[in-house]
Amino acid sequence: MAAKENDPIEKGAILLLSLGPDEAAEILKNLGPKEVQKLGHAMAALKQVPRERIEEVIDEFKEHAAKGAPVSVDEEAIKAMLTKALGDDRAASLIGRILQGGDTAGIEGLKWMDAPTVADLIRNEHPQIIATILVHLEFDHAGEILKSFTDRLRNDVLLRIATLDGVQPIALRELNEAMARILSGASANVKKAAMGGIRHAAEILNFVGQAAETTMMDNVREYDPELAQKILDEMFVFENLMDVDDRGIQLLLREVQSDSLILALKGASQELRDKVFKNMSQRAAEMLKEDLESKGPVRLSEVEGEQKEILKIARRLADEGQIQLGGGGDGDAMI
Repeated sequence: MAAKENDPIEKGAILLLSLGPDEAAEILKNLGPKEVQKLGHAMAALKQVPRERIEEVIDEFKEHAAKGAPVSVDEEAIKAMLTKALGDDRAASLIGRILQGGDTAGIEGLKWMDAPTVADLIRNEHPQIIATILVHLEFDHAGEILKSFTDRLRNDVLLRIATLDGVQPIALRELNEAMARILSGASANVKKAAMGGIRHAAEILNFVGQAAETTMMDNVREYDPELAQKILDEMFVFENLMDVDDRGIQLLLREVQSDSLILALKGASQELRDKVFKNMSQRAAEMLKEDLESKGPVRLSEVEGEQKEILKIARRLADEGQIQLGGGGDGDAMI
């Protein structure tokens, strides 16, 4: 369906197409997956954008519009733009869905629902269907959904996620039927999306909590000890920040709010606390120690929640190549 005349998504798409791939890519880098997908679909839906329409969207583009013909949509330009912003792996499946007419509208709807609601909707589906649904969701969201299942279902689903080797078009069609068109238009010639696998299972496990994690990993270990070890090797929990070098800790601390850090460190080992103190200025470290001592009892759920938020920042910095989640040389700069 074409976007409406005053649709802000369409306006954003026109703006990005007018800017060109390099400038547009810089904008897309700062958007989440939902926004990128919506804008990508809107760009693909446009055929030509008259100069008058561009002027209506934003006055700053009058010069661009006056220099040439209406903006023509080039699929290769869209591919280049998304790839530049997201990288090859993250952009591949998204480009396929946008330009080939496929969609994940149903799953996009699930992303806006709370975990218990999603769990109620899908708990009676086949475990393979549930696994395929969860690999399309954010790791923390999928982890919360898993926690709502029985141990038996949870264990079965995690095994299927860990052994899932991409999502074939036929699996997408099964999802389409089972979840009232969660995924639609999966063409037979579309290359399978790179979803699932050991890393995906490990990322989800990072968000299910210690008790559920232990139960599920015991089940995986019984099924396949080697697979269990591979999953454990891919996991990254708060205490693993001990393996991040000093420069990485300093970069991480620059992006963490002090209130969040205080709560997170309430549940950390003294060794990890000392590592954090070492990578702060003496004054900042003393203030943090005082805040930790004066902070009264807090709920474990609050501590785990803040630790998860800090881990999200750490993973983002790792994805951007700014830090390494696994050690390296020590830096000397202080923050």
